[in-house]
Amino acid sequence: MTAMEPSHPDPEPQRRWLPDELRATVAAGVALLIGYVLIRIGEPRGVMVVGQVLVWLGLGVGLVYGGLAAGEALKERKFDIDVLMVLAAVLAAALGHPEDGGLLLFLFNLSGALEDRAMRRTMRAVEALHKLMPEEALVQRGGEWVVCRPTELAVGERIRVRPGELVAVDAKVVEGRSSVDQSTLTGESLPRSVAEGDDIYAGTLNLSNPVEAVVAKPAAESSLQKVLNLVISAQQGREPVQRFIDRVSGPYAKGVVIASTLVFLIWFLVFKEPASRAAYTAIALLIVASPCALVIATPTATLAAISRGARAGLLFKGGQAIDRLARMRAVCVDKTGTLTMGRARLQQVHAVAWSDGDQMLRVAAGLEAGSTHPIAKAVTEAARQRGVPPAVVEAAEDVPGRGLSGMVDGSPARLGTMEHCEELVPVCLRARVREVLERVRGRGQIGVVVAWQGGAAGEEQGQAAVLILSDPVRPGAKEMAAELGAMGVRPIRMLTGDNAATAAYIAEQIGIEDWRAELLPHDKVRILEELKASVRGEGGRGGVGAIGDGVNDAPILAAADVSIGIGTIGSDAALESSDIVTLNDDLRTVSWGVGLARRTRGVVAFNVALALSVIAGMGAATLVGSRVGWDVPLPLAVLAHEGGTLIVVLNSLRLLLVRSPRALGAVGVGGEQVVSGQTVGAPRTV
Repeated sequence: MTAMEPSHPDPEPQRRWLPDELRATVAAGVALLIGYVLIRIGEPRGVMVVGQVLVWLGLGVGLVYGGLAAGEALKERKFDIDVLMVLAAVLAAALGHPEDGGLLLFLFNLSGALEDRAMRRTMRAVEALHKLMPEEALVQRGGEWVVCRPTELAVGERIRVRPGELVAVDAKVVEGRSSVDQSTLTGESLPRSVAEGDDIYAGTLNLSNPVEAVVAKPAAESSLQKVLNLVISAQQGREPVQRFIDRVSGPYAKGVVIASTLVFLIWFLVFKEPASRAAYTAIALLIVASPCALVIATPTATLAAISRGARAGLLFKGGQAIDRLARMRAVCVDKTGTLTMGRARLQQVHAVAWSDGDQMLRVAAGLEAGSTHPIAKAVTEAARQRGVPPAVVEAAEDVPGRGLSGMVDGSPARLGTMEHCEELVPVCLRARVREVLERVRGRGQIGVVVAWQGGAAGEEQGQAAVLILSDPVRPGAKEMAAELGAMGVRPIRMLTGDNAATAAYIAEQIGIEDWRAELLPHDKVRILEELKASVRGEGGRGGVGAIGDGVNDAPILAAADVSIGIGTIGSDAALESSDIVTLNDDLRTVSWGVGLARRTRGVVAFNVALALSVIAGMGAATLVGSRVGWDVPLPLAVLAHEGGTLIVVLNSLRLLLVRSPRALGAVGVGGEQVVSGQTVGAPRTV
């Protein structure tokens, strides 16, 4: 049973003519059992003959499947476990113990067939991604909607995705609003709302309304394809322990044959044992010393962990990434785009005195309608979610460094700094506006003033409000920090190029005590190297990780012992620059991944220890027992050997049952956005 492939090569096309291995092996086991019972009965002679025929039949079935695997190994000039097992069974039969040889091959083939099925269970993440690959798309060509294959779509073409259909390629919505289920890719339980300007990704499911979108990438470059390639390459990787086992397994198998041959010669020539008894001891040693359980100890656990992580939206780039994450003892975390969403969101419209919050949001959205500034996008998006139509602005003007101005409903309006807007703010409200701005900026948030001299008939002329914006904390950030601390990952050090006030505000919200602000990229690398020296200087064997959004954190991610990219589906930078990538916005996935990695490391350690214990214990019992007059029965040697293999497989499969991180509920990307105490639109889940 080799490390990363099934115990026997793929049956196509060589074994197409053979029955299913598991069914045939079970039938052979039944024949062996019945034959063994009939031989024990012994009388009349015909009964014994039938029993012997059934035993040889069971042995023959085992030799067919085991012999094919052994022949394929020898054809490739390999001397592996398949060859060892067939050799041991043939020698046992030659010594007059066909039932023992048949039992050996029965259990060996049974464990191999069960291992194949178990390994296929760990491949379900890849199979699920394959099933997400859409087979057709509806594209507009020549003024008509036609069906084509996704691979035939070109960038810029317009596609339509109807309710219940899979998105064919990565695209940008240009018409319509809907909800999209991307749980298979990201692990998020709640659908994501999309509208004009939003990205949709290949393999996600449109739930409610038809939408039209423009193709952003060819099918071969879609986010789904990149994730699929990443999972496949991860499953083909090797951990350090496994690479060592792979290197020594061939020489070890040859060494077992040589050792068994030496035991036969020493027992026969030196200890003067009968040839049959010396051969029996040598064959028993050959069986118990075969490293089946040792060879699969690591890959079964690694594959199970990779597949379990992929189902939860956490991609490990191979077994080494899992091992390094398990050893992480301290971590540096980027702020903008990692602990926060990395884009401004309007949290509140603080209307001053008699001012109307919705009215001021209408004015602000109208002034910002033609701007591409991030604050403009936050304001217009908040107005759209609230259902507040932007005002029609005349004589719009952009005053660099100060703000915007124009005419709304025949009255002047301004948005920007207090100095820019002060002239339009009623005198009695100016002190209050400054007080609100000071308090907002002290919390590390952004305050933007909007003033308008219009108002409803009979109202005092002039209104003012402060737009309060901030980069919202990413869902699960606080829980991630607490859980990592509880796991002994300390310190958790937040690094940011932002100002100290904003850094202090975010750190306090999340519960991070160790933070550094106003840093350049090389400063972050220097601080990480200092932390690595500190951890290792204290005698620690663990590493220092870095968590970033994969866009502007390349230097620190490269310098860390293990790097974790916080991305979303479509985040190429995170996929390419990190050892581990999260594909959803819930940061609890990170601490959950650390727990999964540590559990995987524990499972591997147990598997290796069990395999070595069986080999050492049964090997010693075989040699010592033969010298004190108690020969280890071949059936017992077989049961110990194959039993250990089955325990290793089942122990590894427990990783597939690890519970997913707790869903955070309907928490939006931007958190809760409030206008005059009311929520701005429904929270948007991604």
